[in-house]
Amino acid sequence: MIKRKLGRTNLMISPIAIGGAAFAYEHKSTNWHPKTEAGSDIVIATLNKALDSGINYIDTAPAYGDGFSETLVGKVMKHRRDDCVLASKVWYEHDKQGVIKSVHDSLRRLQTDHIDILQIHGRMYQPSEVEHILHGGPLDALIELRDSGKIGHIGITTEEPWTVIPFLKNDNIEVYQIAYNFIYQAAARHFLIEAEKVNAGVVSMRTMTSGIFQREAQFLAPEWQQARDLYEVSLKFVLSDSRVHASIVGMRWPYEVEQNIALISDWEPSTDFAKMPRLTFEVYKAEDNELA
Repeated sequence: MIKRKLGRTNLMISPIAIGGAAFAYEHKSTNWHPKTEAGSDIVIATLNKALDSGINYIDTAPAYGDGFSETLVGKVMKHRRDDCVLASKVWYEHDKQGVIKSVHDSLRRLQTDHIDILQIHGRMYQPSEVEHILHGGPLDALIELRDSGKIGHIGITTEEPWTVIPFLKNDNIEVYQIAYNFIYQAAARHFLIEAEKVNAGVVSMRTMTSGIFQREAQFLAPEWQQARDLYEVSLKFVLSDSRVHASIVGMRWPYEVEQNIALISDWEPSTDFAKMPRLTFEVYKAEDNELA
């Protein structure tokens, strides 16, 4: 799998990343029970399959199952740490000492002495929360941990990309994990434009729309899924935007790793969606240019 450079970091990552959230939560309708011995064995097999197949970016967090996801990932990291770029998180509400303790707890669960990308974990940020992160301890703690070699790069995550635009001014924050997908394209109107200017590393979450697009299409246009796999459409949409360096996908079984890799095997985007019109007048202009 051809690797991409993650923004202005020195990290080379696969375009598909494996997300650790799915490892922590039971899903009865699919017979998914990760907290059983059999379920844990499947997670370990899935992670090994991903690494063997060229997926080298693993993203997890202590919030996923109260550390359970990190613990499962750690069982693989114990033997294959050099095979991947490892990313985890720390909750944005912590103070400086809380951040340091959380990261050391993550290192223990992940069975490693360093984490490549440590991200501030949040959903959206009010001005007071931006101030807390930048000047109330969290960023200071992460810089200290970076300088001591415990972490490699600092990142931040968000469900609302416009709320992390203020962080782009701080060179210490190099990686941004944002909600961006086929049905939620707001980042293309603002955040991605600004992120490209500073060569920020960008990783998408909710890549497959968390199944929302697919579920709603069942009721509105069930024939769509028969005509074209909507998960494939969702993945290729995000990977068609040159400003996104990797897309996180939840994969619980080894066969899902194979399926997702097959979707982009020998595939090249037909156009760069970074240049896709996002406003009505832009669509008109594009259509007029096509006729010219």
